[in-house]
Amino acid sequence: MCHALLQDPKFFRLLLHIDIELAAQTRTGGCRCGGVLHRANYPRKPRRCLDEVRADYASRFSFCCNRCRKRATPASVRFLGRRVYLGLAVVLMSARRTDATPALAPLGKLLQVPVRTLQRWRRWWVEQFPLTPLWQAACARFMPPITLGQLPASLIERFAGPAQESLLRLLFFLAPLTVRPPVTLNEGR
Repeated sequence: MCHALLQDPKFFRLLLHIDIELAAQTRTGGCRCGGVLHRANYPRKPRRCLDEVRADYASRFSFCCNRCRKRATPASVRFLGRRVYLGLAVVLMSARRTDATPALAPLGKLLQVPVRTLQRWRRWWVEQFPLTPLWQAACARFMPPITLGQLPASLIERFAGPAQESLLRLLFFLAPLTVRPPVTLNEGR
């Protein structure tokens, strides 16, 4: 796993271009009610973002319908849900071996992430990620099964190729987690 990607402006720009394409697909699809989607981006102050690309990462793409006013936020490879750290940083830092607290301290200091934050991320990967609909639907596709106690490192290993390609594939895989699933109401009788 290459933490050098956290310092690579080209990789950050690639993630931005992918998010632009995902946003364009969402906008082209329009709203369910048939309305037109207008830009209504969310402001963001991402942590672990390079200064060279900070302005490009200052907002999360989103749209608002001109009729029903509902939001349509596209999936993202830059952000992992509502976390303030970039998705790339969350994945890379969480993938480091963090079994013991002494191992967390140097990593947190090096990457300027509090030890408690790294522990919280680690717990999320091991306890909450396996319960997500994304993982429930996809876990059987990995043979042999992924070791849940070693997430996300064990997941990164399954995406073959150089570090940049494997991380990009993983971020694409995780993209459905970055948006809320659409709410569907069942009609009662």
